[in-house]
Amino acid sequence: MAAPDWLAAVEPDAPDVVAVWRLIETDFRSTRRQLRQRAGPGSAERVLAQQEAVADALAAALDGISDEMLRAPGGEEDWNVAQTFAHTTGARRWLARAGAWAARGVWPSDSPVVVPGVPGAPHADRETLLTLLAKSRRSMAESASAIAGHESDPCPLKHPLIGKLRCGEWLLWAGVHDLMHVEQLHRLRTGGADAAR
Repeated sequence: MAAPDWLAAVEPDAPDVVAVWRLIETDFRSTRRQLRQRAGPGSAERVLAQQEAVADALAAALDGISDEMLRAPGGEEDWNVAQTFAHTTGARRWLARAGAWAARGVWPSDSPVVVPGVPGAPHADRETLLTLLAKSRRSMAESASAIAGHESDPCPLKHPLIGKLRCGEWLLWAGVHDLMHVEQLHRLRTGGADAAR
């Protein structure tokens, strides 16, 4: 089956992110192996460039959604689209930041915990959501700079679904998480036809 248009557009510029994302629902063990292989030593700069492509895909998906649809069900729990999009930008910042903290050796004493189901503000408008996306781009660039040279260092952060990852793997995983929500946005906009993998 041919890739949907949105995926075909992002894959050339984010091949590692897309490759890991494709495995999530079919082979979780391979997902972990691919994360390890694709986010190893020397990968931070390459993965950051791919994260920029994924951020562009998020912006394009948001652009294709009407203002009214921002308040519609967002495909995640009982959140609306604005909450889901803001959640995504927050995850981009904080998952990569955890890898950066570990890489710098400044892990906080009050160890952060991943809580997967944290929605954004329900009444955020398009401008606010784009501002949050821009902040996530800057934050991710800072985190990638700290992670560079430390991609294989362990990170204490434990995710309830995927467990512990290395610093570089968190940088890559943030993009995989983004693609889950890019797919959701396209599915909502097109009624499901374009979301098929």
